[in-house]
Amino acid sequence: MRTSVPIAILVVLATAGFAPTDPPYTGKWKLNLAKSDFGQVTVLYEPVDGGGFKVTVDGLSYTLKTDGKDTPTPWGTTTAWKSINASTWEAINRANGMLLSTDTVRLSADGKTLTVASKVMKASGETSNDGMTFHRISGGPGLAGKWQAANLKSSSPGSLEIAPKGADGLILTFVDQKGVCDAKLDGKEFPAAGPMWPAGWTCALSKHGDHAFDVTWKKDGKAMYSSTFTASADGKTLTETGGAASTTEKIKAVYDRQ
Repeated sequence: MRTSVPIAILVVLATAGFAPTDPPYTGKWKLNLAKSDFGQVTVLYEPVDGGGFKVTVDGLSYTLKTDGKDTPTPWGTTTAWKSINASTWEAINRANGMLLSTDTVRLSADGKTLTVASKVMKASGETSNDGMTFHRISGGPGLAGKWQAANLKSSSPGSLEIAPKGADGLILTFVDQKGVCDAKLDGKEFPAAGPMWPAGWTCALSKHGDHAFDVTWKKDGKAMYSSTFTASADGKTLTETGGAASTTEKIKAVYDRQ
Protein backbone atom coordinates (compact mmCIF):
# COMPACT_ATOMS: atom_id res chain seq x y z
CA MET A 1 0.00 0.00 0.00
CA ARG A 2 1.12 3.51 -0.59
CA THR A 3 0.40 7.04 0.56
CA SER A 4 1.38 10.25 -1.21
CA VAL A 5 5.02 9.51 -0.48
CA PRO A 6 6.41 6.56 -2.37
CA ILE A 7 7.59 4.37 -0.02
CA ALA A 8 7.88 0.71 -0.62
CA ILE A 9 4.99 -1.91 0.83
CA LEU A 10 5.81 -3.34 4.37
CA VAL A 11 4.01 -6.71 4.52
CA VAL A 12 3.63 -8.47 7.89
CA LEU A 13 2.35 -12.01 8.27
CA ALA A 14 0.85 -13.29 11.55
CA THR A 15 2.23 -16.49 13.04
CA ALA A 16 2.58 -18.68 16.10
CA GLY A 17 5.02 -21.64 16.13
CA PHE A 18 6.31 -23.18 12.93
CA ALA A 19 6.91 -26.82 12.09
CA PRO A 20 10.22 -27.98 10.56
CA THR A 21 8.44 -28.62 7.27
CA ASP A 22 7.13 -25.06 6.96
CA PRO A 23 8.52 -23.03 4.03
CA PRO A 24 11.75 -21.14 4.83
CA TYR A 25 10.06 -17.75 4.37
CA THR A 26 7.74 -18.33 7.34
CA GLY A 27 8.63 -16.54 10.55
CA LYS A 28 9.05 -13.05 11.92
CA TRP A 29 11.01 -10.47 9.97
CA LYS A 30 12.09 -6.84 10.35
CA LEU A 31 12.92 -4.45 7.51
CA ASN A 32 16.63 -3.60 7.23
CA LEU A 33 16.80 -0.23 5.47
CA ALA A 34 20.59 -0.34 5.16
CA LYS A 35 20.34 -3.45 2.97
CA SER A 36 17.29 -2.25 1.00
CA ASP A 37 17.17 -0.16 -2.17
CA PHE A 38 14.29 2.16 -3.17
CA GLY A 39 16.42 4.24 -5.55
CA GLN A 40 14.35 3.61 -8.68
CA VAL A 41 11.21 5.21 -7.20
CA THR A 42 10.29 8.58 -8.75
CA VAL A 43 7.71 11.29 -8.14
CA LEU A 44 6.58 13.80 -10.77
CA TYR A 45 4.96 17.16 -9.88
CA GLU A 46 3.40 19.06 -12.77
CA PRO A 47 1.77 22.49 -12.25
CA VAL A 48 -1.90 22.70 -13.28
CA ASP A 49 -4.11 25.64 -14.20
CA GLY A 50 -5.67 27.31 -11.20
CA GLY A 51 -2.82 26.32 -8.90
CA GLY A 52 -1.76 23.00 -7.48
CA PHE A 53 -0.06 20.02 -9.04
CA LYS A 54 -0.65 16.82 -10.93
CA VAL A 55 1.25 14.20 -8.94
CA THR A 56 2.42 10.94 -10.50
CA VAL A 57 3.74 8.15 -8.27
CA ASP A 58 4.12 4.48 -9.28
CA GLY A 59 2.65 5.37 -12.67
CA LEU A 60 -0.60 6.59 -11.07
CA SER A 61 -1.72 10.23 -11.06
CA TYR A 62 -3.98 12.55 -9.13
CA THR A 63 -4.37 16.33 -8.95
CA LEU A 64 -4.19 18.36 -5.76
CA LYS A 65 -4.36 21.97 -4.65
CA THR A 66 -2.36 23.33 -1.75
CA ASP A 67 -5.48 24.58 0.02
CA GLY A 68 -5.63 22.07 2.88
CA LYS A 69 -8.62 20.20 1.44
CA ASP A 70 -8.76 16.42 1.11
CA THR A 71 -7.95 15.04 -2.34
CA PRO A 72 -8.66 11.39 -3.25
CA THR A 73 -5.74 9.30 -4.50
CA PRO A 74 -5.68 6.17 -6.68
CA TRP A 75 -4.93 4.04 -3.59
CA GLY A 76 -8.24 4.85 -1.88
CA THR A 77 -6.59 7.24 0.57
CA THR A 78 -6.90 11.03 0.76
CA THR A 79 -4.23 13.67 1.01
CA ALA A 80 -4.59 17.31 2.06
CA TRP A 81 -1.74 19.66 1.14
CA LYS A 82 -1.18 23.22 2.31
CA SER A 83 1.64 25.67 1.70
CA ILE A 84 3.72 26.67 4.71
CA ASN A 85 6.02 28.95 2.72
CA ALA A 86 7.54 29.11 -0.76
CA SER A 87 9.66 26.01 -0.17
CA THR A 88 7.70 23.99 2.41
CA TRP A 89 4.39 22.10 2.30
CA GLU A 90 2.44 19.99 4.78
CA ALA A 91 0.49 16.92 3.64
CA ILE A 92 -1.98 15.05 5.84
CA ASN A 93 -2.84 11.55 4.62
CA ARG A 94 -5.88 9.54 5.73
CA ALA A 95 -7.67 6.26 5.06
CA ASN A 96 -11.18 5.44 6.27
CA GLY A 97 -11.08 8.79 8.07
CA MET A 98 -8.06 7.64 10.11
CA LEU A 99 -4.79 9.56 10.10
CA LEU A 100 -2.03 7.68 8.28
CA SER A 101 0.75 10.23 8.31
CA THR A 102 1.62 13.90 8.49
CA ASP A 103 4.35 14.80 5.99
CA THR A 104 6.52 17.90 5.81
CA VAL A 105 7.81 18.34 2.24
CA ARG A 106 10.78 20.71 2.03
CA LEU A 107 12.73 22.00 -0.98
CA SER A 108 16.43 22.77 -0.48
CA ALA A 109 17.75 26.29 -1.05
CA ASP A 110 19.48 25.26 -4.29
CA GLY A 111 16.34 23.49 -5.55
CA LYS A 112 18.16 20.20 -6.12
CA THR A 113 16.93 18.18 -3.15
CA LEU A 114 13.48 17.39 -1.79
CA THR A 115 13.05 15.92 1.68
CA VAL A 116 9.89 14.38 3.11
CA ALA A 117 9.75 14.06 6.90
CA SER A 118 6.81 11.90 7.98
CA LYS A 119 5.18 11.16 11.30
CA VAL A 120 3.57 7.82 10.51
CA MET A 121 0.72 6.46 12.63
CA LYS A 122 0.40 2.80 13.58
CA ALA A 123 -2.82 1.00 14.43
CA SER A 124 -1.46 0.54 17.96
CA GLY A 125 -1.40 4.32 18.45
CA GLU A 126 2.39 4.41 18.29
CA THR A 127 4.20 6.53 15.72
CA SER A 128 7.29 6.26 13.57
CA ASN A 129 9.42 9.15 12.37
CA ASP A 130 10.29 8.39 8.75
CA GLY A 131 12.21 10.36 6.17
CA MET A 132 12.82 10.11 2.44
CA THR A 133 15.22 12.18 0.34
CA PHE A 134 14.79 12.82 -3.39
CA HIS A 135 17.18 14.34 -5.95
CA ARG A 136 15.93 16.37 -8.88
CA ILE A 137 16.11 14.64 -12.26
CA SER A 138 14.47 17.38 -14.31
CA GLY A 139 12.13 20.34 -14.21
CA GLY A 140 11.83 23.32 -11.95
CA PRO A 141 11.69 25.86 -10.59
CA GLY A 142 10.32 24.99 -7.19
CA LEU A 143 8.50 21.73 -6.57
CA ALA A 144 7.70 21.22 -10.26
CA GLY A 145 9.74 18.47 -11.89
CA LYS A 146 10.73 14.83 -11.60
CA TRP A 147 12.40 13.55 -8.44
CA GLN A 148 14.19 10.27 -7.73
CA ALA A 149 14.42 8.62 -4.32
CA ALA A 150 17.85 8.59 -2.70
CA ASN A 151 17.32 7.04 0.71
CA LEU A 152 14.70 6.11 3.29
CA LYS A 153 15.06 6.35 7.06
CA SER A 154 12.73 5.21 9.82
CA SER A 155 12.80 5.28 13.61
CA SER A 156 10.66 2.12 13.60
CA PRO A 157 11.11 0.01 10.43
CA GLY A 158 8.26 -2.31 9.56
CA SER A 159 8.13 -5.81 10.97
CA LEU A 160 6.90 -8.74 8.96
CA GLU A 161 5.53 -12.14 9.94
CA ILE A 162 4.62 -15.00 7.60
CA ALA A 163 2.39 -17.83 8.76
CA PRO A 164 1.42 -20.96 6.85
CA LYS A 165 -2.24 -21.91 6.72
CA GLY A 166 -2.80 -25.55 5.95
CA ALA A 167 -0.86 -27.06 3.08
CA ASP A 168 -1.67 -24.40 0.50
CA GLY A 169 -2.13 -21.02 2.14
CA LEU A 170 -0.53 -18.10 3.94
CA ILE A 171 -1.82 -15.44 6.29
CA LEU A 172 -0.34 -12.01 5.58
CA THR A 173 -0.72 -9.40 8.32
CA PHE A 174 0.68 -5.87 8.08
CA VAL A 175 1.45 -5.45 11.78
CA ASP A 176 1.72 -1.65 11.80
CA GLN A 177 -1.69 -1.24 10.13
CA LYS A 178 -3.19 -4.51 11.41
CA GLY A 179 -4.02 -5.33 7.80
CA VAL A 180 -4.61 -8.96 6.88
CA CYS A 181 -4.70 -11.00 3.70
CA ASP A 182 -5.62 -14.65 4.23
CA ALA A 183 -4.98 -16.34 0.88
CA LYS A 184 -4.26 -19.65 -0.80
CA LEU A 185 -1.16 -20.12 -2.94
CA ASP A 186 -3.26 -20.64 -6.05
CA GLY A 187 -3.01 -17.25 -7.76
CA LYS A 188 -6.62 -16.36 -6.97
CA GLU A 189 -7.69 -13.05 -5.41
CA PHE A 190 -8.58 -12.82 -1.74
CA PRO A 191 -9.71 -9.78 0.27
CA ALA A 192 -7.07 -7.65 1.97
CA ALA A 193 -8.50 -5.59 4.81
CA GLY A 194 -7.58 -3.73 7.96
CA PRO A 195 -8.66 -0.68 9.98
CA MET A 196 -6.10 1.54 8.22
CA TRP A 197 -6.57 0.06 4.74
CA PRO A 198 -9.03 1.46 2.19
CA ALA A 199 -11.75 -0.84 0.87
CA GLY A 200 -11.35 -2.68 -2.42
CA TRP A 201 -7.85 -4.14 -2.03
CA THR A 202 -7.12 -7.79 -2.78
CA CYS A 203 -4.01 -9.95 -2.91
CA ALA A 204 -3.17 -13.09 -4.86
CA LEU A 205 -0.39 -15.48 -3.86
CA SER A 206 1.43 -18.19 -5.79
CA LYS A 207 4.42 -20.40 -5.12
CA HIS A 208 7.73 -19.48 -6.70
CA GLY A 209 9.91 -22.49 -6.05
CA ASP A 210 10.67 -23.87 -2.59
CA HIS A 211 12.11 -20.66 -1.12
CA ALA A 212 9.84 -17.97 -2.54
CA PHE A 213 6.31 -16.81 -3.25
CA ASP A 214 4.76 -14.13 -5.46
CA VAL A 215 2.22 -11.50 -4.38
CA THR A 216 -0.03 -9.42 -6.63
CA TRP A 217 -2.02 -6.53 -5.17
CA LYS A 218 -5.11 -5.04 -6.82
CA LYS A 219 -7.41 -2.13 -5.99
CA ASP A 220 -10.99 -2.42 -7.27
CA GLY A 221 -9.81 -5.01 -9.79
CA LYS A 222 -6.91 -2.92 -11.11
CA ALA A 223 -3.41 -4.39 -10.83
CA MET A 224 -1.33 -2.14 -8.58
CA TYR A 225 1.81 -3.93 -7.36
CA SER A 226 3.55 -7.26 -7.67
CA SER A 227 6.63 -8.65 -5.96
CA THR A 228 8.48 -11.83 -5.04
CA PHE A 229 9.57 -12.71 -1.51
CA THR A 230 12.63 -14.98 -1.43
CA ALA A 231 14.26 -16.54 1.65
CA SER A 232 18.05 -16.80 1.65
CA ALA A 233 19.72 -20.22 1.68
CA ASP A 234 20.63 -19.82 5.35
CA GLY A 235 17.13 -18.65 6.25
CA LYS A 236 18.39 -15.45 7.89
CA THR A 237 17.05 -12.91 5.41
CA LEU A 238 13.98 -12.40 3.25
CA THR A 239 14.22 -10.24 0.13
CA GLU A 240 11.28 -8.62 -1.63
CA THR A 241 11.83 -7.55 -5.25
CA GLY A 242 9.19 -6.01 -7.46
CA GLY A 243 7.34 -2.81 -8.10
CA ALA A 244 4.26 -1.03 -9.36
CA ALA A 245 2.29 -2.56 -12.22
CA SER A 246 2.26 0.70 -14.18
CA THR A 247 6.02 1.35 -14.22
CA THR A 248 9.32 -0.44 -14.74
CA GLU A 249 10.69 0.98 -11.48
CA LYS A 250 11.82 -1.71 -9.04
CA ILE A 251 12.46 -1.85 -5.31
CA LYS A 252 14.42 -4.24 -3.13
CA ALA A 253 13.37 -4.58 0.51
CA VAL A 254 15.48 -6.83 2.73
CA TYR A 255 14.15 -8.23 6.01
CA ASP A 256 16.16 -9.83 8.81
CA ARG A 257 14.78 -12.81 10.70
CA GLN A 258 13.74 -12.02 14.27
